[in-house]
Amino acid sequence: MNHVLERNVAADGYNLGLKYQCVEFVKRYYYEYFNHKMPDTYGHAKDFFNPDLPDGNLNKQRNLIQYKNGSLNPPKLGDILIYKPVITNPYGHVAIVSKVNLSEGNIEIIQQNPGPFSESREIYLLENKNENWFIKNERILGWLHKI
Repeated sequence: MNHVLERNVAADGYNLGLKYQCVEFVKRYYYEYFNHKMPDTYGHAKDFFNPDLPDGNLNKQRNLIQYKNGSLNPPKLGDILIYKPVITNPYGHVAIVSKVNLSEGNIEIIQQNPGPFSESREIYLLENKNENWFIKNERILGWLHKI
């Protein structure tokens, strides 16, 4: 968890992040799967979420649409979840939504370097309250969606 290797850089020079950290996993996935390059190639996981941005607006640093936990829009397959920092991890965390099951009220996420108490895949409850979608995890700030 506290081990950091060298920076991972794509063949074209795009900064993917520090090897085997959560940010590197998410950026590498978006780069390879979606051919997406984030305008701001640096920053910790917590920096992926802009708290001043209204729900459903473009996060210009990531060139993705940002939704808060409690949005009118549920998370979708491939979205990036952003977790707030905690005392044991002041950098925050990011993960990818790997499955969405609205009828059963849950999502599955995949993640890299989740820490000593989590698995690389986890399932969270997803709840719709008054037309707003909430992932039942107090650490989740929101999610980013590719346009």
